[in-house]
Amino acid sequence: MSALTVDPAPGPGQDWDDLVRIWEETDAPEGCKVEIIEEIVTVSPPPSKDHNTTAELLQRRLYTGIPEEWGIYQTLGLSLPGRGGIYIPDLVVVDRATATGPGNTVPAEEARLVVEITSRANANANHDRVSKVNGYAKAGVELFLLLDPWHSGRPTATLYGEPENGTYRVLETVEYGRELTLPEPFGLVLDTGVFPIS
Repeated sequence: MSALTVDPAPGPGQDWDDLVRIWEETDAPEGCKVEIIEEIVTVSPPPSKDHNTTAELLQRRLYTGIPEEWGIYQTLGLSLPGRGGIYIPDLVVVDRATATGPGNTVPAEEARLVVEITSRANANANHDRVSKVNGYAKAGVELFLLLDPWHSGRPTATLYGEPENGTYRVLETVEYGRELTLPEPFGLVLDTGVFPIS
């Protein structure tokens, strides 16, 4: 199942606050992800078992390399009002103090690392491969890791970084089975061969 559009872009008289209110009031089935992507509220189905296993394996590895005051979150919203978006990445590393307190989102630029794992649904995968790459770069997110088990029949991991003028530089791309290095402050070498291939 692919993402379902809940509401079109804001019409006359609607602004960012109206869009956020619609997002907050969207009643989706348990486990579904509700996001705003390019000013459209979308609902995606719960991720597959392999998707969850990939997130869990990566999260376990990331904890070995992050400072004590950082946390890794799976359902934290990242606000990108300049891009008309609230993204909920599969994993986000952010300072724990930033992620503490009232509300459902933090500014996207506070993220130290964002991870998206593509799903089989073409619409969802394209959001991760295009819309979110652009959104995270424009927000100034330091590092964006795209795990793409559905990439043209060859599962790949791509690390984006050094955002400048709203564009990322591709730091490294590997096919699953090879190692990918997350630079400092992570300083981790990830074996992508442990991620399941659906």
